Amino acid sequence: MNSALTATAAGFGTGLSLIVAIGAQNAFVLRQGVRRDAVLAVVGICALSDAVLIALGVGGVGAVVVAWPSVLTAVALIGGVFLIGYGCLAARRVLRPAELGMEAEGAGAAGAAGPAGTAGAPGSRRRAVLTCLAMTWLNPHVYLDTVFLLGSIAADRGPWRWTFGLGAVTASLVWFAALGFGARLLGPLLARPSAWRVLDALIAATMIVLGVTLIAGA
Repeated sequence: MNSALTATAAGFGTGLSLIVAIGAQNAFVLRQGVRRDAVLAVVGICALSDAVLIALGVGGVGAVVVAWPSVLTAVALIGGVFLIGYGCLAARRVLRPAELGMEAEGAGAAGAAGPAGTAGAPGSRRRAVLTCLAMTWLNPHVYLDTVFLLGSIAADRGPWRWTFGLGAVTASLVWFAALGFGARLLGPLLARPSAWRVLDALIAATMIVLGVTLIAGA
């Protein structure tokens, strides 16, 4: 029993340490949480995707994928272009305050409409889901952290490797839920368009730097 708890705690701590780092996925989840736009769907996609990738890593798929490094190269190139494009859209919002004002008002309206994840038009929710899927599955760092790194650490746990993986999956769920649903607390702070400009500037810088890094390292 103690070994199971130890493995679970180790998986939780390791998974959390890898997920908490500022990145494209976290920045996107934070922004959706602040806007209260498709939060439940975005959190669910991130957590479920991590669970699938961690399971693949614990199951030993990482060793198989290593045999085809060109796949990761292709993912890095596509993901890099996508992140740069999304970063440019965020930069555009910074340079066009009129659009920001509309978005800030939309965020306030979302807060009045009901719980997070229920506000927003169907088109907006669809865009959020597709963007979240791209942020997750076109980012090679996600594969490196979950399939390869967590998978290799779990392998050292022997018979407790799946318990270790369960701890990592739990950490992912807890983090994304806290980030997405806890972001609503920033609503009053981001009621002003100028605050949205700062947030989008940080998001733009994060996305563009990560995109360039991915393409340069491909």
